[in-house]
Amino acid sequence: MSEEIHMALEDAREKMTKAIERLESELSKIRAGKAHPSMLESVRVDYYGSLTPVSQVANVNSTDARTLVVQPWEKSMLDPITTGIINANLGLNPMNNGEVLIINVPPLTEDRRKELSKRARSEGEGARVAIRNARKDANDYLKDAKNDGLSEDEVKKGEQQVQELTDKYVGKVESVLSAKEADIMTI
Repeated sequence: MSEEIHMALEDAREKMTKAIERLESELSKIRAGKAHPSMLESVRVDYYGSLTPVSQVANVNSTDARTLVVQPWEKSMLDPITTGIINANLGLNPMNNGEVLIINVPPLTEDRRKELSKRARSEGEGARVAIRNARKDANDYLKDAKNDGLSEDEVKKGEQQVQELTDKYVGKVESVLSAKEADIMTI
């Protein structure tokens, strides 16, 4: 395999891997009815005048499938954290017991599950587009290499390898999506 083909494949593999990682990151933010500390990643808290992620001012744990516990490092942060969670529009209502915030995560309705499933599919389509863009970039690189002296047979072979890599990563997107959709639709 020529160096040009190898470089095109490595570049495409790197971009496709990043697309899968981003998809997994985005899907982890979609709650599937189970309490998970990552649900509060988007919450920002007013900490002495600056907006700070809640994870930097408190411990966030899930005690069971329906309950999150937020234990601030300073008791004076209980009210700002409560305000931050409410302002984040997550549909969560924290209860303050003077020591920690207890958040009961309500079960999802069928309509909400379908909406979350659509959102997950949308994220999956974004990952597929990123993978196809990586394929296009690799194929363009190979065509440019053809103009620089790479034989037509090597270009065809390289394009075939890029397509195989694309198919592999699109398959990964499908498996990640189907696992997430099954998780969302499970009651």
